[in-house]
Amino acid sequence: MSRPELALSLFFHLTATAIWIGGLLVTSILVWPEMRRVLENSPALYSLLTRLRKRFYPISNICLAVLIVTGLFQMTADTNYDGLMTFNNEWSRVMLIKHITIALMALTGWLLQYGIVPSLERTTLLLERNKGDQAEWAKLRHREIRLTWINVLLGLVILGLSAWAGAI
Repeated sequence: MSRPELALSLFFHLTATAIWIGGLLVTSILVWPEMRRVLENSPALYSLLTRLRKRFYPISNICLAVLIVTGLFQMTADTNYDGLMTFNNEWSRVMLIKHITIALMALTGWLLQYGIVPSLERTTLLLERNKGDQAEWAKLRHREIRLTWINVLLGLVILGLSAWAGAI
C-alpha cells in the first residue's frame, strides 16, 4: 500500500472511530443524563430518544463498515503482520484480542438495534398513546443504557489495544 493510500485509510479509520466511539461517549455522558433530568417521564423524552437512535444507529453501522475495511488494509500493510491466523508475535496477539473485542462490541450493538430498541420503540408508541406500561419502558431503557455502557467500555478497550499495537 502506498503512503497516500495508507494516509487516506488512516484518515477514514480515525474519523470513523471518532464518530462511533465519540458519539457513544457524548451520548452516554452528556446527552442522556441531561435529557432524562429535564424531560423525566415526558412524552417528549420518549420521542427524542427514538429520534436520536434513528439517527445514530445508521451512522454507527457505516462507521463499523469503514473500520472493518480500512482496518484490514492497515493490518495487512503492517510489518508485524505475518498472515491470517498467525499469532507468533506480540502485535498479532494484541490484534487478535482487539478483533475479539470489536466482535463483542458489534454483538452488543446488534442486540441493542435488533433486540432492545424495537421493544423500546413499541413501548414508547404505547406510552405516547397513554396505553403503555411505564415500568416496562423503564426496564427496557435500563437494558439499553447498560448495553450502551458496555459498548462504551469495549470501545475504550479497543482504543487502548490500538495504542498498544501501535507502540509495538
